[in-house]
Amino acid sequence: MTVTRTTMGRSADAVGGTGGTVSAPAPLLLDDGAPAADAWTLDPTLGHLNHGSFGAVPRVAQAEQQRLRVLMEAAPVAWFPALPHVIADARQHAAAFLGTDSADTAFVPNASAGASVVYSSLPVGHGAEILVTDHGYGAVTMGAERLARRWGGTVRTVAVPLDADADASLAALTDGITDRTALIVVDQVTSPTARQFPVAALSRAAHERGVPVLVDAAHAPGLLADPLRDLEADFWVGNLHKFSCAPRGTGVLVARGPLVPELNPLIDSWGATDPFPERFDNQGTLDLTSWLAAPTSLAFVEDTWGWDTVRAYMSDLADYAVDVIADAFSAFTGEDHRVDVGMPVGALRLVRLPAPLSIGHGAGNDLRDRVLQDLGVECAFTAFDGIGYLRLSTHAYNTPADYEDFAERCVPVLWNWAQAS
Repeated sequence: MTVTRTTMGRSADAVGGTGGTVSAPAPLLLDDGAPAADAWTLDPTLGHLNHGSFGAVPRVAQAEQQRLRVLMEAAPVAWFPALPHVIADARQHAAAFLGTDSADTAFVPNASAGASVVYSSLPVGHGAEILVTDHGYGAVTMGAERLARRWGGTVRTVAVPLDADADASLAALTDGITDRTALIVVDQVTSPTARQFPVAALSRAAHERGVPVLVDAAHAPGLLADPLRDLEADFWVGNLHKFSCAPRGTGVLVARGPLVPELNPLIDSWGATDPFPERFDNQGTLDLTSWLAAPTSLAFVEDTWGWDTVRAYMSDLADYAVDVIADAFSAFTGEDHRVDVGMPVGALRLVRLPAPLSIGHGAGNDLRDRVLQDLGVECAFTAFDGIGYLRLSTHAYNTPADYEDFAERCVPVLWNWAQAS
């Protein structure tokens, strides 16, 4: 079943829109016919339009993590010595979900921690250069800058236009490689600009020049069907607690190639002499139940709807959400608020905000907090190249009504805020 909607206010052609009608996907349901949202514990009095920032954990995974915590606290002397073996089993589930080998896969707290592992483990390259893009995640870029200072080197930022396609993006990055480049850090799916980069082609080009590549794939697990397919990157870091819905603090580091023996966890523990990735399975007395409960989240989505079905739904819903909200802004501005990101991706979308909303350092977070406090909606706001954006990220529990409500109730308020600014 689909719901069709005609462009609100003026015609789509008048505001530069797509024209015609847009189909809203039928909301996902649980096996008993209940709304998908019933499988989560999200506050029903709030709108949840920002799954991509912190994820959301299904009830069954929360229950599994709590069950494991009870076992841990009931017999800690039995729990911790056996923990590395149990983690190794959970790693196999995570690797299978990602389509890779568990022998290449280590658990880390999050993608940023995985990047920090790489930064702290690489041999020192005195005076060397690290290549990043202007779409990178701030924390990962700051880690690269810290590494460059330790090396006495530099970080060079490659500017890639927001609307650059795969060929143009690849050309910009490969043209940025010099004989001083010792590491390339690139996003598979960007956080601030909701687009992809051609990481497989870039990795091949970089390896031809002997340059290792770190792929920041924080958003990729669950969002992309096969994120490691044909990818020859030396290091790949992703979060299972975003679109894969695992408990928070569950990330993975996939590593291949000659630098793998150099990788060590950020905490030296009794597994320090073990090979990669086993040395990451022993982290002392940390509560690692989130890692152990991750397979429950992965299995829940697969068994309830199937991951391919959920990915298709998220993408269709994101398309609908953009049209509803962009048209609502257009009714006030007479402009098109859709955004060409060159290499769009699944559940993540941008809608251009009326200027000057969400421009400048910290402005996105300020606007996020104001919308949550005044309008009761969890959103993400970003900026790129002097333009502010609403970043939408959908998931199985979202419905078309979530975005229709935002368009009707929140867009007029945002327009008033923009006018007041």
